[in-house]
Amino acid sequence: MTPHQAVDFVRKHGVVLEAASGPVPSLAQAVAGAPIRGNWWAHPRSQEIFALTRAVRDSSDVLVCRLVDGRITYVHRRLWAPLVRVARRFPRKRLAQVHEIHTASGRHVIKEVAFPAWVPGDVAAEAARLSEEEAVLALSMTF
Repeated sequence: MTPHQAVDFVRKHGVVLEAASGPVPSLAQAVAGAPIRGNWWAHPRSQEIFALTRAVRDSSDVLVCRLVDGRITYVHRRLWAPLVRVARRFPRKRLAQVHEIHTASGRHVIKEVAFPAWVPGDVAAEAARLSEEEAVLALSMTF
């Protein structure tokens, strides 16, 4: 899988878990070609999985948050407006945008942008035009 294909996988499915198992597809499992037992870092394709997760996290078309079961979740831009429209149905913490920052010392630090501060104006406007039923329908096709 190439980085472009990884982002396309997220676009196709709409909502994707980074590595966990759950009610939506997992990018790590898609790369591995099968369910992963234990930590994905122990998988023979762990370096490829890592590289592809970074490519998806770097995409401007993908929201990285903890939407599904508090696990790192990718939400493609095509579903941002429906998600914003029904945001009150989710804990606000799960809608925060997650960024992993690599410090000069090599440490990884997680920074979050609270909801709705990360929501672009055009997405907020589109969300306001959606009915709740339309938003739920759009999201229900992914869960």
